Amino acid sequence: MITSSLFGPIDVLAQEVVSGVAAIEFVLLVVVVANLAIRALAYRDYASAAREGGAEAITRSTALDATNVALVLGSFYYITVHLHGGVVLTTLVLALVIADVFEFEARLVEARTERPIERPNGALFASALVFAYIAYQSLFFIVSPVWDAIV
Repeated sequence: MITSSLFGPIDVLAQEVVSGVAAIEFVLLVVVVANLAIRALAYRDYASAAREGGAEAITRSTALDATNVALVLGSFYYITVHLHGGVVLTTLVLALVIADVFEFEARLVEARTERPIERPNGALFASALVFAYIAYQSLFFIVSPVWDAIV
């Protein structure tokens, strides 16, 4: 039974669905995977725009911004479901968004100085951390029998 009801009917969906895992964890996992895929496409678009038109041709990816906003809002909601896991995930997601802003600005500087466009390594590392944590939270029930046998 959920003790606090922030969104009423939506909170019913956040209850346990599989082996103690909340539905929001699976939703966040899907959003993180989509964010990683869109991040790869956005980098490709940034590189091609820089080759064709320079720094003026590079624009922020709307899809990447949308998945970033979805991740932030989802992680804030996750705090209401699982406090500790939500705070950790929110910290990682906010670091990802901050890294994404600085990486985009770095791509603009590279385009203005006519240097080759590099991969956004900081944002990729932050994305990997977010993915690893939400995968741990949502898919731990798969490895828990082995984990319990060892520990």
